Amino acid sequence: MTAKDDRRPRSVYSVGDEPEVQASLANEQTALSWIRTGMALVAGGVALITLASIGDLPVVIVIIAALSSLGGAVLGIWALVSWRRSERALRLSEPLPPPAALPWVVAGVVAVGLFLAGFAAFRAIEAVQ
Repeated sequence: MTAKDDRRPRSVYSVGDEPEVQASLANEQTALSWIRTGMALVAGGVALITLASIGDLPVVIVIIAALSSLGGAVLGIWALVSWRRSERALRLSEPLPPPAALPWVVAGVVAVGLFLAGFAAFRAIEAVQ
């Protein structure tokens, strides 16, 4: 670390020593990947809301759109928090923190997938009767 380091956030760059460049860039790349995933969730929510406004779609689609957009926003914030935690750990030569959001994202995808499969099956049974 240089004598005067003006990089921000200071809570990250004012501690420890400079980590290996590859490790720091890998941490940044991971954060950007999570941000892209969050942006995809928000874009999916926008697409669903647009479809709902054009067609006569069930309210469940609007709810899924809202949850998708909210999930994308939360994932973006989490990406920043996770990057900060990991970068500090790298600078302090501590073990990296576990990926806290990954189980939640997987659980959300599974829950939405199962819900939509059930919803589609219910609609199909309704249409046959």
